[in-house]
Amino acid sequence: MELKFENFAVLKNTLALNLTPFIKKNFMKKYLLALLMVFSFTSCETAKSIMDSVGNGNLTNTEVVQGLKEALQLGTDSATFHLALLNGFYKDDMIKILMPPEAQSVEKSLRNVGLGSLVDKAVLSMNRAAEDATKYVGNIFLNAIKQMTIQDAFGILRGGDRAATDYLKQKTSAQLTAAFTPIVSKSLDYTDATKYWKDIFTAYNKFSNKPVNTDLTAYVTQKTLDGLFYHIGLEEQAIRKDPAARITDILKKVFANQNTKSGL
Repeated sequence: MELKFENFAVLKNTLALNLTPFIKKNFMKKYLLALLMVFSFTSCETAKSIMDSVGNGNLTNTEVVQGLKEALQLGTDSATFHLALLNGFYKDDMIKILMPPEAQSVEKSLRNVGLGSLVDKAVLSMNRAAEDATKYVGNIFLNAIKQMTIQDAFGILRGGDRAATDYLKQKTSAQLTAAFTPIVSKSLDYTDATKYWKDIFTAYNKFSNKPVNTDLTAYVTQKTLDGLFYHIGLEEQAIRKDPAARITDILKKVFANQNTKSGL
Protein backbone atom coordinates (compact mmCIF):
# COMPACT_ATOMS: atom_id res chain seq x y z
CA MET A 1 0.00 0.00 0.00
CA GLU A 2 1.39 3.31 -1.02
CA LEU A 3 1.36 6.02 1.65
CA LYS A 4 0.68 9.33 0.04
CA PHE A 5 2.47 12.43 1.25
CA GLU A 6 -0.78 14.15 2.18
CA ASN A 7 -1.85 11.19 4.36
CA PHE A 8 1.54 11.11 6.01
CA ALA A 9 1.34 14.78 6.95
CA VAL A 10 -2.10 14.26 8.48
CA LEU A 11 -0.87 11.24 10.46
CA LYS A 12 2.13 13.16 11.77
CA ASN A 13 0.00 16.06 12.98
CA THR A 14 -2.45 13.67 14.63
CA LEU A 15 0.31 11.85 16.50
CA ALA A 16 1.84 15.15 17.60
CA LEU A 17 -1.45 16.36 19.03
CA ASN A 18 -2.09 13.10 20.88
CA LEU A 19 1.41 12.66 22.27
CA THR A 20 2.12 16.27 23.29
CA PRO A 21 0.30 16.11 26.66
CA PHE A 22 2.02 12.82 27.46
CA ILE A 23 5.45 14.21 26.61
CA LYS A 24 4.85 17.39 28.60
CA LYS A 25 3.56 15.46 31.58
CA ASN A 26 6.53 13.12 31.66
CA PHE A 27 8.94 15.96 31.07
CA MET A 28 7.55 17.86 34.07
CA LYS A 29 7.81 14.75 36.23
CA LYS A 30 11.44 14.29 35.26
CA TYR A 31 12.12 18.00 35.78
CA LEU A 32 10.58 18.02 39.25
CA LEU A 33 12.41 14.82 40.15
CA ALA A 34 15.68 16.39 39.08
CA LEU A 35 15.01 19.45 41.25
CA LEU A 36 14.21 17.28 44.26
CA MET A 37 17.42 15.33 43.71
CA VAL A 38 19.41 18.56 43.62
CA PHE A 39 17.91 19.82 46.88
CA SER A 40 18.29 16.43 48.52
CA PHE A 41 21.87 16.19 47.36
CA THR A 42 22.65 19.64 48.79
CA SER A 43 21.26 18.83 52.25
CA CYS A 44 22.78 15.34 52.19
CA GLU A 45 26.12 16.76 51.14
CA THR A 46 26.01 19.14 54.11
CA ALA A 47 25.17 16.30 56.48
CA LYS A 48 27.82 14.09 54.87
CA SER A 49 30.49 16.76 55.26
CA ILE A 50 29.61 17.03 58.94
CA MET A 51 29.68 13.30 59.45
CA ASP A 52 32.94 12.95 57.52
CA SER A 53 34.48 15.54 59.79
CA VAL A 54 34.02 13.39 62.88
CA GLY A 55 35.15 10.08 61.53
CA ASN A 56 33.80 7.30 59.37
CA GLY A 57 30.13 8.05 59.93
CA ASN A 58 29.98 5.89 63.08
CA LEU A 59 28.41 8.69 65.13
CA THR A 60 24.80 9.73 64.89
CA ASN A 61 23.63 13.30 65.43
CA THR A 62 22.04 12.23 68.70
CA GLU A 63 25.29 10.69 69.95
CA VAL A 64 27.33 13.78 69.12
CA VAL A 65 24.88 16.12 70.87
CA GLN A 66 24.60 13.79 73.86
CA GLY A 67 28.36 13.44 74.12
CA LEU A 68 29.04 17.18 73.97
CA LYS A 69 26.29 17.95 76.48
CA GLU A 70 27.69 15.34 78.83
CA ALA A 71 31.21 16.73 78.48
CA LEU A 72 30.02 20.23 79.33
CA GLN A 73 27.92 18.99 82.22
CA LEU A 74 30.89 17.07 83.60
CA GLY A 75 33.21 20.04 83.19
CA THR A 76 30.89 22.59 84.75
CA ASP A 77 29.95 20.32 87.67
CA SER A 78 33.59 19.59 88.48
CA ALA A 79 34.75 23.20 88.15
CA THR A 80 31.91 24.73 90.16
CA PHE A 81 32.17 22.11 92.89
CA HIS A 82 35.89 22.65 93.49
CA LEU A 83 35.85 26.43 93.15
CA ALA A 84 32.94 26.79 95.57
CA LEU A 85 34.94 25.05 98.30
CA LEU A 86 36.85 27.00 100.91
CA ASN A 87 40.05 28.32 99.29
CA GLY A 88 38.82 27.24 95.84
CA PHE A 89 39.95 30.61 94.52
CA TYR A 90 42.23 31.81 97.28
CA LYS A 91 44.68 28.88 97.15
CA ASP A 92 44.70 28.59 93.36
CA ASP A 93 47.53 30.75 92.05
CA MET A 94 46.17 30.66 88.49
CA ILE A 95 42.85 32.30 89.36
CA LYS A 96 43.40 33.92 92.77
CA ILE A 97 41.83 37.37 92.76
CA LEU A 98 44.42 40.01 93.53
CA MET A 99 44.16 43.77 93.78
CA PRO A 100 42.96 45.42 90.55
CA PRO A 101 45.73 46.81 88.31
CA GLU A 102 44.67 50.39 89.04
CA ALA A 103 44.99 49.66 92.76
CA GLN A 104 48.38 47.94 92.70
CA SER A 105 50.20 51.19 93.37
CA VAL A 106 47.88 51.60 96.34
CA GLU A 107 48.81 48.15 97.59
CA LYS A 108 52.51 48.91 97.29
CA SER A 109 52.16 52.20 99.10
CA LEU A 110 50.15 50.66 101.93
CA ARG A 111 52.62 47.82 102.38
CA ASN A 112 55.44 50.33 102.47
CA VAL A 113 53.81 52.12 105.41
CA GLY A 114 53.07 48.94 107.35
CA LEU A 115 49.46 48.38 106.29
CA GLY A 116 50.04 45.14 104.40
CA SER A 117 47.67 43.16 106.64
CA LEU A 118 44.83 45.42 105.55
CA VAL A 119 45.54 44.56 101.92
CA ASP A 120 45.76 40.83 102.73
CA LYS A 121 42.36 40.93 104.38
CA ALA A 122 40.85 42.65 101.35
CA VAL A 123 42.32 40.06 98.98
CA LEU A 124 41.07 37.19 101.14
CA SER A 125 37.60 38.71 101.27
CA MET A 126 37.42 39.12 97.48
CA ASN A 127 38.26 35.46 96.98
CA ARG A 128 35.74 34.37 99.58
CA ALA A 129 33.09 36.33 97.68
CA ALA A 130 34.06 34.53 94.44
CA GLU A 131 33.87 31.14 96.15
CA ASP A 132 30.43 31.98 97.51
CA ALA A 133 29.07 33.22 94.17
CA THR A 134 30.25 30.10 92.33
CA LYS A 135 27.69 28.02 94.22
CA TYR A 136 24.84 29.60 92.25
CA VAL A 137 25.80 28.97 88.61
CA GLY A 138 24.32 25.47 88.15
CA ASN A 139 20.96 26.27 86.56
CA ILE A 140 22.39 28.87 84.20
CA PHE A 141 24.91 26.40 82.81
CA LEU A 142 22.35 23.61 82.71
CA ASN A 143 19.89 25.68 80.65
CA ALA A 144 22.59 26.66 78.15
CA ILE A 145 23.69 23.04 77.77
CA LYS A 146 20.10 21.88 77.20
CA GLN A 147 19.68 24.40 74.37
CA MET A 148 22.65 23.07 72.38
CA THR A 149 21.69 22.34 68.76
CA ILE A 150 23.09 19.75 66.35
CA GLN A 151 25.01 22.53 64.57
CA ASP A 152 26.43 23.73 67.89
CA ALA A 153 27.53 20.21 68.81
CA PHE A 154 29.34 19.47 65.55
CA GLY A 155 30.98 22.90 65.62
CA ILE A 156 32.25 22.20 69.13
CA LEU A 157 33.47 18.72 68.24
CA ARG A 158 35.41 20.05 65.25
CA GLY A 159 36.71 23.05 67.21
CA GLY A 160 39.77 23.62 69.34
CA ASP A 161 40.58 22.42 72.84
CA ARG A 162 38.31 25.07 74.38
CA ALA A 163 35.49 25.08 71.83
CA ALA A 164 32.88 23.81 74.30
CA THR A 165 34.05 26.26 76.95
CA ASP A 166 33.94 29.14 74.46
CA TYR A 167 30.41 28.09 73.46
CA LEU A 168 29.31 28.10 77.09
CA LYS A 169 31.04 31.42 77.74
CA GLN A 170 29.30 33.02 74.77
CA LYS A 171 25.90 31.67 75.79
CA THR A 172 26.06 32.43 79.52
CA SER A 173 28.41 35.35 80.25
CA ALA A 174 25.77 38.08 80.15
CA GLN A 175 23.33 36.04 82.23
CA LEU A 176 26.03 35.01 84.69
CA THR A 177 27.18 38.61 85.12
CA ALA A 178 23.62 39.72 85.86
CA ALA A 179 23.11 36.84 88.29
CA PHE A 180 26.54 37.14 89.94
CA THR A 181 26.52 40.88 90.56
CA PRO A 182 24.04 40.96 93.46
CA ILE A 183 25.48 37.72 94.88
CA VAL A 184 29.03 39.06 94.77
CA SER A 185 27.91 42.38 96.22
CA LYS A 186 26.17 40.61 99.09
CA SER A 187 29.14 38.28 99.60
CA LEU A 188 31.56 41.20 99.63
CA ASP A 189 29.50 42.81 102.36
CA TYR A 190 29.21 39.52 104.25
CA THR A 191 32.95 38.83 104.11
CA ASP A 192 33.75 42.44 104.99
CA ALA A 193 35.52 42.95 101.64
CA THR A 194 33.63 46.20 101.10
CA LYS A 195 34.70 47.38 104.54
CA TYR A 196 38.33 46.48 103.91
CA TRP A 197 38.19 48.07 100.49
CA LYS A 198 36.86 51.28 102.00
CA ASP A 199 39.46 51.13 104.75
CA ILE A 200 42.26 50.65 102.20
CA PHE A 201 41.34 53.62 100.11
CA THR A 202 40.54 55.80 103.08
CA ALA A 203 44.06 55.07 104.34
CA TYR A 204 45.61 55.51 100.88
CA ASN A 205 43.85 58.76 100.14
CA LYS A 206 45.52 60.26 103.20
CA PHE A 207 48.86 59.91 101.39
CA SER A 208 47.78 60.64 97.82
CA ASN A 209 46.45 63.57 95.87
CA LYS A 210 44.77 61.16 93.38
CA PRO A 211 41.88 59.36 95.08
CA VAL A 212 41.04 55.91 93.72
CA ASN A 213 37.44 54.77 93.34
CA THR A 214 37.19 51.28 91.82
CA ASP A 215 33.96 49.32 91.30
CA LEU A 216 34.85 46.36 93.50
CA THR A 217 31.71 44.35 92.74
CA ALA A 218 32.21 44.51 88.96
CA TYR A 219 35.87 43.62 89.30
CA VAL A 220 35.28 40.57 91.51
CA THR A 221 32.35 39.43 89.36
CA GLN A 222 34.49 39.43 86.21
CA LYS A 223 37.38 37.69 87.95
CA THR A 224 35.00 35.04 89.26
CA LEU A 225 33.80 34.34 85.72
CA ASP A 226 37.38 34.27 84.42
CA GLY A 227 38.39 31.71 87.03
CA LEU A 228 35.30 29.61 86.43
CA PHE A 229 35.77 29.39 82.66
CA TYR A 230 39.49 28.79 83.08
CA HIS A 231 38.78 25.61 85.02
CA ILE A 232 35.95 24.50 82.75
CA GLY A 233 38.46 24.83 79.91
CA LEU A 234 40.91 22.59 81.75
CA GLU A 235 38.20 19.97 82.21
CA GLU A 236 37.37 20.10 78.51
CA GLN A 237 41.01 19.71 77.49
CA ALA A 238 41.34 16.68 79.74
CA ILE A 239 38.30 15.00 78.16
CA ARG A 240 39.58 15.72 74.66
CA LYS A 241 43.12 14.51 75.26
CA ASP A 242 43.05 12.01 78.10
CA PRO A 243 40.99 8.82 77.62
CA ALA A 244 40.98 8.31 81.40
CA ALA A 245 38.91 11.49 81.78
CA ARG A 246 36.11 10.01 79.64
CA ILE A 247 34.18 8.32 82.37
CA THR A 248 31.04 7.38 80.41
CA ASP A 249 30.49 5.25 77.31
CA ILE A 250 29.19 8.14 75.21
CA LEU A 251 32.21 10.30 76.03
CA LYS A 252 34.53 7.45 75.08
CA LYS A 253 32.77 6.94 71.76
CA VAL A 254 32.45 10.58 70.73
CA PHE A 255 35.94 11.71 71.66
CA ALA A 256 37.71 8.52 70.63
CA ASN A 257 36.16 9.07 67.20
CA GLN A 258 37.45 12.63 67.22
CA ASN A 259 40.95 11.53 68.18
CA THR A 260 41.03 8.98 65.38
CA LYS A 261 40.06 11.62 62.87
CA SER A 262 42.49 14.26 64.11
CA GLY A 263 45.36 11.87 64.69
CA LEU A 264 45.65 12.66 68.39
